[in-house]
Amino acid sequence: MPSLPRLALLATTALLGACQSVPERPKKVITQVERPAPGTARTPAAEAGWGLVWSDEFDGVEIDINKWQFDVDCWGGGNNERQCYTDRPANARVRDGVLRITAHRESHTGPAYPPHVKASMPDPERQATKPFTSARMVTRGKAAWQYGRIEVRAKLPQGQGTWPAIWMLPENNAYGTWASSGEIDILEAVNLGVPCAKCPAGREDTILGTLHFGGLWPDNALKSAEMHAPEVLEGFHTYGIVWAPGVIEWTLNGEVFARQQAGDWWSAGSADPLAPFDQRFHLILNLAIGGGLPEERGLGGVDESGFPKTLEVDWVRVWQCRPEGVSGKSCEGGR
Repeated sequence: MPSLPRLALLATTALLGACQSVPERPKKVITQVERPAPGTARTPAAEAGWGLVWSDEFDGVEIDINKWQFDVDCWGGGNNERQCYTDRPANARVRDGVLRITAHRESHTGPAYPPHVKASMPDPERQATKPFTSARMVTRGKAAWQYGRIEVRAKLPQGQGTWPAIWMLPENNAYGTWASSGEIDILEAVNLGVPCAKCPAGREDTILGTLHFGGLWPDNALKSAEMHAPEVLEGFHTYGIVWAPGVIEWTLNGEVFARQQAGDWWSAGSADPLAPFDQRFHLILNLAIGGGLPEERGLGGVDESGFPKTLEVDWVRVWQCRPEGVSGKSCEGGR
């Protein structure tokens, strides 16, 4: 998952040699952003010309395998996360119109590596055991998009060590392996609800929107915007991006709160300023437990009480801009 060198295990001598030519650039930029004043932020939902191209309302009795597949491994994402991802109904199921991705505190043994890592491992069929289980659902091979408005209405779990994420990876690594081909993190939150002296509600309420890009690990870079959002501690909220050529904006409940544009990112695999965020990306929903980002923040480590923990998803919707023939403020003109 985002924010740490997840693909460290993929680095070979040849790849590291290739990375030596990557120019020196800032590798990590994290900005605390302020909530826009009421009425000053762009509201994409109010713009004409958006056409719905893909969605899952989770209204059926089971997860739609025509739209989603499961990653099954105990790798830990390259971030030392503490869960095994499974495809069991105990870890992901649909009920009452809501997708529930649930993390359990239970020992589980499974494949140590995901398929894309196995080939570089000396023991590719090795098994591993972790103290938690969860699920990671992906649209890889089933749906991917180049540009658009992507929104997910979700209720986030709380507790030290919880790490829900809504994010995107390239369908094809056109510019090389991570992070030269990019990663778009629509929403991350870690340790929600734990005591936090600097947070407005006195409890951790930070949401993050991040881009990963640059060279092959370890010459990867990131830029992240963080914002206090006390409302996310209660109920469902809508997390999204608006992604156009050369610009990506992050939204909370339909209003933009952060923006990055060409020039803020780069790829060692291309001189095009739009790269790597000019390719098709697929969507990922997961709930991790532990790992570098949550365990370094908040109270530290993982609080093993209060399990199971659940990421609830009401719906996922993807729109693309079709401004032809519309009048007024259109999705195209809104940029």
